[in-house]
Amino acid sequence: MFLALKEMKRSKVRFLLLMVAVALLVFLILFQQGISSALIRDFTGAIENQTAPVLVYSVDGQRVLQASVMTPELEAEVASVPGIAASGRLGVGTFTVTADGERVDATIIGYEQPELGAPSRLVAGRLPSARYEVVATEEDRSKGFDIGDTVTVEPGGRALTVVGLARQSQLNVVPTLFTAYNTYVDAVAARNPDARTPLPNVLALTPEAGLTPEVLAERINAVDLNLDALTRQQAADKTPGVSQVKQSFAVIFLLYGLVVPLVTGLFFLIVTFQKANSLTLLRAIGAPSSRLVRSLLVQVAIVLVGGLGIGILCDVAISQGQVGSLTLEFNPGAVVFWAVLLFVLGIISSLVAARRVLAIDPIAATTGAGVGR
Repeated sequence: MFLALKEMKRSKVRFLLLMVAVALLVFLILFQQGISSALIRDFTGAIENQTAPVLVYSVDGQRVLQASVMTPELEAEVASVPGIAASGRLGVGTFTVTADGERVDATIIGYEQPELGAPSRLVAGRLPSARYEVVATEEDRSKGFDIGDTVTVEPGGRALTVVGLARQSQLNVVPTLFTAYNTYVDAVAARNPDARTPLPNVLALTPEAGLTPEVLAERINAVDLNLDALTRQQAADKTPGVSQVKQSFAVIFLLYGLVVPLVTGLFFLIVTFQKANSLTLLRAIGAPSSRLVRSLLVQVAIVLVGGLGIGILCDVAISQGQVGSLTLEFNPGAVVFWAVLLFVLGIISSLVAARRVLAIDPIAATTGAGVGR
């Protein structure tokens, strides 16, 4: 330990720069992780954080809420399946609304029963209890979607009053409003008075006691090939585009995950070559190779821990804000995963330099050959 700290003090600028480089890479990994999580959450949060255990789409909808249409025939097919404790319609549409004096696109989700499609993460206010009341998403409260604000559907001018806020419940990364099904139908009529009464987009189901959502979904899918029943989590995970986003970020994370150990390992390998003569001399005067290796590993650990600590602190600071329309959130699980993984990979990569130390021949001190020459 004394030898390791003495050398780091003598070459503090060199080791500090490496620590900063590791911190920057760690911060970039955690920042990208936050962007990935926020993007997927704001894309499918309304599906994942709603109360219905099972959602039934039409196959033609390709698992997109707005594209699915449940005809009366398909509803009858679903109703014939045993094991359904409760069923309700869901209507979903994208509307132009005026909020805080500005026109923006928003998604309106109408449900027939609070247990079948209402937001499950209500953090303020209450669920709608009267016509033309809605629950908005907490992330959009500063944009004219706070409790007590009025949101107007254009061009019909239908006014909706926000009475509650839900967390992480957006759909398609736009402001999302949850309301009673009849209010959703009125919003459709306000947008287009000549339109017929819309068909529901999805059916929301609850299985009977003792029956899992997975089993109920399998039963429904076996009844008609035009039905596509999914559990709540499956519906979120299998939304078109989600898997592609996850795969793209996985490639980025893989590249970042390889850079940290490569940079650390290469740095200490270069340092080992640079101080080859001094290491050889230490071996010649009786310093055991195990002590030199321990000194090297202590230096690696200090650099990695320092870099990880700085990178995590930077992530904590930035995760309190927003990037564009995305709200970042500190994820302790992701931080622990990456910290452990990068630390282990960094130690493993430094073993190449440790092998060079173990290869020192003390007799080389009399020839000036150094290590590995």
